[in-house]
Amino acid sequence: MANMISAPRGTKDVTPDQVYKWQYIEAVARRTAEDFGFREIRFPTFEHTELFLRGVGDTTDVVQKEMYTFTDKGGRSISLRPEGTASVVRSYLENSLYAAGLPVKAYYIAPVFRYEKPQSGRLREHHQFGVECFGAGGPEADSEIIALGSQYLSRLGIKKVVLEINSIGCTDCRKDFHKDLRDYFSGKKEELCPTCLDRLDRNPMRILDCKSKACKSIALDAPTGLDYLCSSCKDHFEKLQDYLDAMDISYKINPQIVRGLDYYTGTVFEFISTLDENLTIIGGGRYDGLVSELGGKPTPGLGFGSGIERMLLALEAEGIEIPKPGGVTLFVASQSEKTNMAVQVLVNKLRKLGMAAERDITGRSLKAQMKYSDRIGADYTAVIGESELESGLIKLKEMKSGEQTECKMDAEAIFKLLSE
Repeated sequence: MANMISAPRGTKDVTPDQVYKWQYIEAVARRTAEDFGFREIRFPTFEHTELFLRGVGDTTDVVQKEMYTFTDKGGRSISLRPEGTASVVRSYLENSLYAAGLPVKAYYIAPVFRYEKPQSGRLREHHQFGVECFGAGGPEADSEIIALGSQYLSRLGIKKVVLEINSIGCTDCRKDFHKDLRDYFSGKKEELCPTCLDRLDRNPMRILDCKSKACKSIALDAPTGLDYLCSSCKDHFEKLQDYLDAMDISYKINPQIVRGLDYYTGTVFEFISTLDENLTIIGGGRYDGLVSELGGKPTPGLGFGSGIERMLLALEAEGIEIPKPGGVTLFVASQSEKTNMAVQVLVNKLRKLGMAAERDITGRSLKAQMKYSDRIGADYTAVIGESELESGLIKLKEMKSGEQTECKMDAEAIFKLLSE
């Protein structure tokens, strides 16, 4: 017997008995995004590596350590997407989505791939719900994106969550911030990890996002971006708080948030589950320079990403049960080989009418068919034997009460009776 092949490390099957949970979260995500005027976008699983080098940033952990990159048969460097925003911006430009007018508001639900140590809620292949908005530069747009995230969590029933916000400024007010960061970390070179030593000259702000315990400890006393905001960025951040206050969306200012991708500017935020090791379940912010970085006209942009796997953990931590979908309405059993065809025809007609109807297709005995019907949770069962064929009548048994109702052995009559 051949050896069984397992799924690669860091990937996970979603089996039929669990997939309803994913479908529920995805349905809430779609409905919420569409209520805010967003429309779905779909994009390739892999892109030219240059897209992520320019978009995500070559000093980030994502690009330096975590991308799945390979050379295709044409000699091109290709990478599985490690996040969704860069792909949406590329599609926005390539398909001239801006031509229909701004703002352009798009959402996606898609897998992303990062070669990192598998951890709770973050596998090497994990799934994200994301929203992206282009052409809106004011703080009201920031508040809309945050409100969308808040509404999404509310509709899922998530309550044990805190919203943390920060501003990391624009390119102008970052100059002095970066200079002082570089000076601060230069005095602690011996304590920094090798990756952060490399970041010191190129992008010292990335050190603030390092996952090394030593670097995290050093970063606690580092300068914070809020102290360096120019008047425009400061005004933007203050007005954002006014909007959040007006919408009764509570928040906490956390100057340590910088997010892990280089394209962020100005507002950054995280929704953090307080029940599961302070797990970030939504993270996002503004990226006003990304469209021009990838070849377009300067266009403000902002959005967020939310991991489906992490949301499942948050729901579980709060004890929120996702409702199971309805199962089989009617199971029709066949008493003998002579009645198999009649069962098949009836079940097929019921399905055409829109009823979830089932029958046995493995040759079980009548007794075993009844057990199977019970196992799949059918609401009603019926048996077709030779007497039913002769009389043209069938008995529908409600499984919960045990009550039986006689009905014509006609798909439309059965459908009408069970739909009342």
